[in-house]
Amino acid sequence: MAHDPLSLTFAALADPTRRAILARLAEGEATVNTLAEPFDISLQAVSRHLKVLERAGLITRGRDAQWRPCRLESAPLEQVNEWVDRYRGHWEGRFARLDEELRRMRSSTEGEQSHE
Repeated sequence: MAHDPLSLTFAALADPTRRAILARLAEGEATVNTLAEPFDISLQAVSRHLKVLERAGLITRGRDAQWRPCRLESAPLEQVNEWVDRYRGHWEGRFARLDEELRRMRSSTEGEQSHE
C-alpha cells in the first residue's frame, strides 16, 4: 500500500464507518466513547478506525486530564479537494457536451414527431 498522504487519505475515506466518524467530528470534538455510540461494533474496533484516521492526518487526539478528545483536521480533505479540482473542468466539459447532444437528440425527435 502506498504511504503518500493522498493515498492514506483516500484509503481512510474508503470505509463508511470512518466517514461517519469524520461526519460526527465535523460537528465538534468527541471522545472515543461518544464516537462509538452509534455503531454496533466494539470500542476496540472504533479505536482501530481512529488509528487509521489519525495515520492519514484526518484527526488528532488531544489530552485534557483523562479526557482524550478527537478532532477533525481539515488539511488532508483540502488536499483531496485540490486533487479533485484538477479534473473538475474536464468532467464539466464532458457533461456540457453530453447536455448539448441530448438537446440535439430531443430537438431532432420533436421535429420528427411534429411532421407525423
